[in-house]
Amino acid sequence: MAVDFTGTWQMYEQDDPEEFLKAVSVPQLMAKMIREVKPLMIIKQTGDDFVVSVKTPLRTNTNSFTIGRESEFTTMDRVKTRATPQLVNGKIVIDTEKVTHMREIQGEQMIEVCFFIINISRGLL
Repeated sequence: MAVDFTGTWQMYEQDDPEEFLKAVSVPQLMAKMIREVKPLMIIKQTGDDFVVSVKTPLRTNTNSFTIGRESEFTTMDRVKTRATPQLVNGKIVIDTEKVTHMREIQGEQMIEVCFFIINISRGLL
């Protein structure tokens, strides 16, 4: 059975975002806001088509995409990037140049995990 992400989701918990925010170069003032604000996420899903709006007291950011098709995404700090969202084992996975976002439904909750990408070269020390 397909997973339906449609709904209004209120963030209520973040697990230690400090390292992640530093890794993706979020300015300190914005990082403070991210730690303190609990955004509201509204998802409308029609088959493989999604509209995702994230609302904070300062602004609303909306992205539309289709699973399997490259789309342009705008981050909350207005940076544009391109990615091809995938549905993997019932999870929405979006890999960008710097970050991988993964969303899944667990019971009545939506869990979003963000990983930052580090490129490491093998070399002689």
